[in-house]
Amino acid sequence: MITITQLEYIVAVDTFRHFGKAAEHCFITQPTLSMQIKKLEEDLEVIIFDRSKQPLIPTDVGARIIEQARGVLTETEKINNIIKDHKNLISGELRIGIIPTLAPYLLPLFIGNYKRKYPNIMIKVEELTTENIVDQLNRDLLDVGVLVTPLKEERINEKPIFYEEMMVYAHDEHPLHNKHDIKVDDIAIPEIWLLSDGHCFRHQVINLCSYKGSSNEELPFYFEAGSLETLMNIIDKEGGITLIPELAAVEMSENRMEHVRHFTDVTPLREVSLVYSRHFAKNKLIELLWKEITSSMPKPLLDKDRGTIVEWK
Repeated sequence: MITITQLEYIVAVDTFRHFGKAAEHCFITQPTLSMQIKKLEEDLEVIIFDRSKQPLIPTDVGARIIEQARGVLTETEKINNIIKDHKNLISGELRIGIIPTLAPYLLPLFIGNYKRKYPNIMIKVEELTTENIVDQLNRDLLDVGVLVTPLKEERINEKPIFYEEMMVYAHDEHPLHNKHDIKVDDIAIPEIWLLSDGHCFRHQVINLCSYKGSSNEELPFYFEAGSLETLMNIIDKEGGITLIPELAAVEMSENRMEHVRHFTDVTPLREVSLVYSRHFAKNKLIELLWKEITSSMPKPLLDKDRGTIVEWK
């Protein structure tokens, strides 16, 4: 007979792709974990993991079994959540991944209040790219991500939170700084600074203006930026333009706000959402997190109809 514990073990091995790390996660010895998984394979008369590969990977039938196991464990966890709801207990661990173009502006707005309201929730936050967040959600290494959607991932749920405008940040000697009528086509120029590949905001900028790139001969040097703050600091000194999301300007200094310009032909928006696995069982924690973030937002950012959502995939 298959046991819940055996299902936990094969899910842990799939998550960490390593018997030793999975055993450590499950607080048992590696021989015990290996023995239990071997017994499950013998009872089912199938091989769940291909032990000849490094890192360890599930077989085709093993992947199907593990997917079903995750669903069973989720349903089991829901029983615990029913008991917590009945007792009005708000507790547990919440592992959050957030993308770098949101973290410095969004986290300070809500994370402190969320923790103070729900002190029994153990919060762990990590700054990650969208690709890494999706990967870790699928492997149960994260509970929820805060990132830009739509993702269009089959196994990921999306819960939109707010919609922030994409705006131009220009050096005071750049022609766009003094232009009153800025159109999207105006930013498809060689002197635009972009975030490095892997950042969804970079792809949104490219999609917005259909910028295909060039030799960037108008820039003083080639730079793969990892943060918007770095780009703005370089523009302040070296010239050029970039795009920034609206939250980056919420607490911006007056001097810097003089460099911010809005598009006049369209209001491009990026949709920010909570994303989580379809197997996720801590729905109440997600709902409380969503409410805390939305309550911390300036009201205009909650209005989806004030502009056009720019996709990045």
